Amino acid sequence: MLMQQPSPPGARAHVQWQQGCRLASRNDWPGAEARFSLAVRLQPREPVYWLNLARAQLRRGDRSAAADAAQRALALRPTDETACALVAHCLLELNRPAEVVALLRAYPAQGIRDAGLHFVLGQALEALHRPREAITAYMDALALQIDLATAHARLGFCFLRLEMREEAAQCFRTAHALGVGEQSLNILGQLAYREREVCRWIDEAADAQRIRSGVAALPEGADTPATVFAMLAMWDDPALHRHAASSSSRYLARGLTQLPAVAMPAPAGRRLRIGYVSSDFCQHATTILMAGMLESHDRQRFEVTLYSHGPDDASTMRTRVHAAAEHVVDIAALDARAAAERIRADAIDILVDLKGYTRESRVEIFALRPAPLQVSFLGYPGTVGADWIDYVIGDPQVTPLAHAADFSEKIAQMPVCYQPNDSRRPLPAPTTRAECGLPEDAVVLCGFNQPYKISPDVFDSWCRIVHATPGSVLWLLEWNAQVRKNLEPEAAARGIDPARIVWAPLLQYEAHLARLRQADMFLDTWPYNAHTTASDALWAGVPVLTLRGRSFASRVACSLDHAMGLTDLVHDDVAAFEAGAIALGHDRPRRAALRRHLEDRRSASPLFDSARFARDLENLYQRMAERCAACLPTEHLPAAVARTGAD
Repeated sequence: MLMQQPSPPGARAHVQWQQGCRLASRNDWPGAEARFSLAVRLQPREPVYWLNLARAQLRRGDRSAAADAAQRALALRPTDETACALVAHCLLELNRPAEVVALLRAYPAQGIRDAGLHFVLGQALEALHRPREAITAYMDALALQIDLATAHARLGFCFLRLEMREEAAQCFRTAHALGVGEQSLNILGQLAYREREVCRWIDEAADAQRIRSGVAALPEGADTPATVFAMLAMWDDPALHRHAASSSSRYLARGLTQLPAVAMPAPAGRRLRIGYVSSDFCQHATTILMAGMLESHDRQRFEVTLYSHGPDDASTMRTRVHAAAEHVVDIAALDARAAAERIRADAIDILVDLKGYTRESRVEIFALRPAPLQVSFLGYPGTVGADWIDYVIGDPQVTPLAHAADFSEKIAQMPVCYQPNDSRRPLPAPTTRAECGLPEDAVVLCGFNQPYKISPDVFDSWCRIVHATPGSVLWLLEWNAQVRKNLEPEAAARGIDPARIVWAPLLQYEAHLARLRQADMFLDTWPYNAHTTASDALWAGVPVLTLRGRSFASRVACSLDHAMGLTDLVHDDVAAFEAGAIALGHDRPRRAALRRHLEDRRSASPLFDSARFARDLENLYQRMAERCAACLPTEHLPAAVARTGAD
């Protein structure tokens, strides 16, 4: 609270201001606001009174009123950096970054000499997707205050937007070393994740242990943010994942007041309104999976709305999924409350989050409870850890009911596999091995997972398989230049000639599927399995060897293999995984038989039947809605008996 003395005021206004300051010191913000409101009413030309009113309103959660009050203070004292900063902060909270940029760009000619204002400008430019300008603003902040840890952290996020992962990791390491308070776990998680994205493992074990210890030390009921998604690839410990997710969910819900509760109308005789929330309604793995499902929704029974907060990439996939829904609502420019109010106005019955704790998530919208039922599905393989998500959609493999304690949500099981797949997925003619840079007679071991999933332990295992399989090559995607630079020396250190690694460039989706057909087997990662990548491999006729763990993320490939009748490719320990891969590498007839099996099952398997998946999912939605409408508590919904292919 600002305690500087105002200019000689009227006695009554001064008394109200003093009383407001005393109430503020006791965190009685409604009381303080009332006193400051009287002060500005009695003496409206005193900027200090307006500033204190703005701070009280901000602490009470009324950001719009706080912005107005701060603007009154700034109008009275145009060079007051405190007032300017408060206005900018409020406008940012109201998701009005363009106004922040205009405000700060118009600052008096002597320029901004406050690191905090440069920092806020950087935040606004980030929000406007102008990372290069944001970097300049953060560097200006650091020129004034080199130890501003939050500026180093935000620089890291800007570098990420520019695909400069090593630079991002360095910024996160600096920010963590300087100390970022309650953001410490979050920034350390970002650091570890970005190092993994380039397969730089120098501090891998130490960083992972620091994160693990930090999460374990969080008290019950903590509201500390953490990079929960990164943890899924670090260890197979669902209890710890849940603990971190619960803390993060409480952090996200800070200061948010839920909308008034609304009852679920009886579903009989009407269409259920389903809302899907995502930034990925474009050429993205999630949308590639669910496009056919969206097109197959029964419009006689369900009304589907997409709530999109992502970019328009002008892709064919974006056009396709938009056409599959009855309504598409762009919520990118709306803050959480405005988005929730729009969803409530649309009377959505079941709101489905497709992001969880992945990049560009807006899961805080769900903390406001815009819909009677709220569901986590597909995009995030784990628990959100929040009491405002009612169900997580899984299946008997990824979310067995015996694992219920690992989830804050109730488990709702699909009968076959939780993952939808597109019946219209392209199947182009295979490219030749020569075109792929692959030896004609090699056993091609494919590991096309993203690099953050490739731990030192996984790479150790892959190298042992290569060593024990004469004539084999390891076929990896060159996700970025640093991956190749870092992994080739790691292979050499494990006794594998780097020439036995064949690097595949990133290609458009159809071209990628065409070359994938040249692989002999797909080697999975753990504890974070292949997801879309694994279903791509199976679609292309490539058997997927996987290691089953305990967490959701570590059981996805197991679920996919089960759906395709390949249970013998699912292993429960590393030794068995390696033995299975080596045996398959030496058995050409079995590899050919597995390929024929997958090609025969491609059109008959429920895994690749979009319409069947949609019916099963709709039945699950119906079961949820009927319980909710009957005012019954949420309970686990075991898988219904799977239908036969003739059904």
